[in-house]
Amino acid sequence: MAAADGLALPQPYVYRHNPLVEPDWRRFPGWKDVTDDEWRSAQWQRSHCVKNVAQLRGVVGDLLDERFYADLEADITDAATMSMLVPPQMVNTMAPTVSPAGPGSLTEAWYADPVRRYMLPVLSDRRTDWTSHPHATRDSLHEHEMWAVEGLTHRYPTKVLAELLTTCPQYCGHCTRMDLVGNSTPQVEKLKFVAKPDTRLADMLDYLRRSPGVRDVVVSGGDVANMPWARLEQFVSALLEIENVRDIRLASKAFAALPQHWLQDDVRAGMERVATTARKRGVGLAIHTHVNSANTVTPLVAEATRAMLEVGVRDVRNQGVLMRGVNDSVDKLLDLCFGLLDGAGIMPYYFYMCDMIPNAEHWRLAVWEAQALQHGIMGYLPGFATPRIVCDVPYVGKRWVHQVHEYDRERGITYWTKNYRTGIETADSAALERTYEYYDPIHTLPEAGQDWWRLHAADSVAAADASREVHS
Repeated sequence: MAAADGLALPQPYVYRHNPLVEPDWRRFPGWKDVTDDEWRSAQWQRSHCVKNVAQLRGVVGDLLDERFYADLEADITDAATMSMLVPPQMVNTMAPTVSPAGPGSLTEAWYADPVRRYMLPVLSDRRTDWTSHPHATRDSLHEHEMWAVEGLTHRYPTKVLAELLTTCPQYCGHCTRMDLVGNSTPQVEKLKFVAKPDTRLADMLDYLRRSPGVRDVVVSGGDVANMPWARLEQFVSALLEIENVRDIRLASKAFAALPQHWLQDDVRAGMERVATTARKRGVGLAIHTHVNSANTVTPLVAEATRAMLEVGVRDVRNQGVLMRGVNDSVDKLLDLCFGLLDGAGIMPYYFYMCDMIPNAEHWRLAVWEAQALQHGIMGYLPGFATPRIVCDVPYVGKRWVHQVHEYDRERGITYWTKNYRTGIETADSAALERTYEYYDPIHTLPEAGQDWWRLHAADSVAAADASREVHS
């Protein structure tokens, strides 16, 4: 459309359809002889995950400077809340367009790479002024407090989260369940489930049979891709026998990190069985994945999506996390959304603000930054595929970032309300009138706000703890 004077101004974002590409893994010295069949094998992918610095060096070699490996080792020792576990599929999406050109030639590209920033965090990424927000907590969403039975969080009136296991095929540095998921690190001694797996799953099913108000079950962990298929199918099939369950969502970051898993014959056949039963019962069966960068949307991810839709899964949806240096611009978000939608057939659904876990301040955005991103992506995507950017407010739940009730920009404190009682507030008459706080990263505040936190951080935390005790 031309302007009145015949000169059309450029749009802030220009759409281009970019065909998906599987980067050539053979560019890495350690995988130069890996065949196509090996790469497509879920078993090969799992057995060749990068679990430590020595294994990464065995793959990439001297294409990365020693200072990078030292930086990575320092983060593991001093800051990481998640242990290292990166499938080859994910490693291969780091700096995918940069061709190796001798020793150290990938170093700067890897430092700048968005996937590397959350899958292989280094110590120099992290802030030194406020490494953690004073209000950061291990269980930042207080899910454990809302367990109806061990591992089953009943926060929303009609929805529950079933954490079946505590492992994943890959560990993301920003994991919101860092207190429970994965191996312990020098900084975090992980919690453990107490009950045996069969007992926990049976207790979950028993609770749902006794809770006719619950219609929606998110089956997660950890990651369901790490659960033996027979046991996962048994649990989902049992859910499908509960009359009040009308939606089942299987949560798997491995859909992008390890699409080979979802292309296995036994998984396809099993998903077809449960999808057929779900369809007969009128139950929506969907897969929710977690993709944060357009780099990770490859032809194998698209192939896995097609496979699941072909066997009868209703939808594959993406729930990403907003992170600085990863997807913190309108262009990056829209590139990712169009890559998901046009390239892989995955529905952009949510982008969460990074939760207030320890050592995460270098990733987190302020609420006003998230609001600007939501504003900036409007109007480009179809309405049904325009993701909602949400803040998961402690003791509240997901709220669109523009739903904030009150905002103290100087101190970076947002106040939120809610329209339902969580599982720990069923007898709290004031729960719907109270406001609940969420906090911007302190380094994003004006100097006066930063000064306030330097003086009053301890007082603020003490006041919040006292308020929780009064209303718990």
